[in-house]
Amino acid sequence: MFQRGLIPLVLYLSLAPARLDAHPAPFSYLDVHLDAGGLSGRLVVHAIDVAHDLDLGDPERLTDAGLVRQIAPSLQALLEQRLAFVADGRRLAWSVLAALPVADQSAVQIDWRAPGSGVPGRLTIEAVLFPYDPNHQTFVNVYEADALARQAVLNRTRTRFDFYSGTRQGLRAVFTAFTASGIHHIAIGPDHILFIIGLLLLGGTLPRLLAIVTAFTLGHSLTLALATLDILNPPAHIVEPAIALSIVYVGADNLLVGKSGRDVRPLIALFFGLVHGFGFAGVLRETGLPDRALGLSLFAFNVGVEIGQAAIVVVVASALSLVRARSATLARRIAIAGSIGVMIAGIFWFLER
Repeated sequence: MFQRGLIPLVLYLSLAPARLDAHPAPFSYLDVHLDAGGLSGRLVVHAIDVAHDLDLGDPERLTDAGLVRQIAPSLQALLEQRLAFVADGRRLAWSVLAALPVADQSAVQIDWRAPGSGVPGRLTIEAVLFPYDPNHQTFVNVYEADALARQAVLNRTRTRFDFYSGTRQGLRAVFTAFTASGIHHIAIGPDHILFIIGLLLLGGTLPRLLAIVTAFTLGHSLTLALATLDILNPPAHIVEPAIALSIVYVGADNLLVGKSGRDVRPLIALFFGLVHGFGFAGVLRETGLPDRALGLSLFAFNVGVEIGQAAIVVVVASALSLVRARSATLARRIAIAGSIGVMIAGIFWFLER
């Protein structure tokens, strides 16, 4: 409720009458309404921004309703390249229905429409409205069934965000998007991949390998949920070095197992899985979680992570099993060399982080 009250207040202050010899607060205000016929809404932009990008000279000229109507086609041509709506992967063409001055706010109001077929499951909004000003921000309100469903602020570093509707299509889009995000995170995360490989280097029976993977899953699933829900959220400058140390520990433990004969890899996977879960949460927060499908998005992300892990386990475990079947000596040498490599990589990442 505080956030919903704050944004209109900020916008009111930013669009209030101001001296035109100085740039007012660099904000634009976008309303987006979803309905069965597509999208519609209102865009409010500062007169000084419009005058600058259309080379109109004095922004006070935009208090003239006739001039604003006259420049409406040029304004649309300017903004349609900078404001995009992508519904379920298909870009929607939008057009200006009306443009009029908001004289007491030194602003221009644009009513627009983007025809579509039904309420989209996933709507991506991209906006870089006035790139000449690096401080410009676009405040976005998304309405579904005339109820405010999502708010976001877009700027030079965050130029897009995804909205998932409350429809069945929206739930399917959430599951698909966050499952893909989980797979992608494992695929591009060399530290997570190396940790899993380190756990597999010594091989073992299928039940043993399943116990290791299951323990890691339990660990990271717990802390992922805690961090995402802001129940427990340690800072990245602690989590990232700790992940690196977990890799060092796995490599060292592999080298010590040959002397002691004990195998505590499931316990290691469980404990350090808790640490890795906090790392996963950082990525998930950057993705942007849908409030109305929070549980589903967490579950889908975990499914994606498990798919990525399963692919690594199948490939690595199968390769090591083939080597071990042909030469136990070679398999031991690979395990030793691999463990040393894992330790070196972990030490490097720890020092770097």
